[in-house]
Amino acid sequence: MNLIKSTLILGLLTTVSSSFATVFYSKTEAMELAFGKDSVEQLALFPNEQQTAEIQQLAKVKLESGLFTFYVGKNQDKILSYAAIETTTVRTKPETLMIVLTPDGELRNVYTLAFHEPPEYMPPERWFEQLYKRPLADMDFNKGVDGIAGATLSTHAGLDSIRKVMALYQVLVKK
Repeated sequence: MNLIKSTLILGLLTTVSSSFATVFYSKTEAMELAFGKDSVEQLALFPNEQQTAEIQQLAKVKLESGLFTFYVGKNQDKILSYAAIETTTVRTKPETLMIVLTPDGELRNVYTLAFHEPPEYMPPERWFEQLYKRPLADMDFNKGVDGIAGATLSTHAGLDSIRKVMALYQVLVKK
């Protein structure tokens, strides 16, 4: 009887914890959000040690990988925007953001593609809007970026992802 109760409780806990997982957009849908019907190319980026150090300093985060992919939206060979898909752990579960930059590297949009923490921890779209067109150096809670009570870890994770993508752009794409 105890085995049945334990199995039932484990099953309920698994159901409850996975019920928070929400995928809002597929990769195909995300590309359409960022680029519309324009053509999209992939740009693989491999920073060397010096570039990695520079990116980490600018982004104020440690790079966990040596390979990054930017998506480049083009219309007749004219670059319209760049996008990167970043997945990071918020508290114990991941969030996936698509960060879209203008051709000049300004933040244009942030889309939450998936969020696996409880929904009340997810920063709303209007929170990301305060970051649009803000320079990388000002992407900081100490420089006017407002936090959200109850979503502190989510906003920190989102800001870290944005800074990382902007720093990658500055060091590997712009230069």
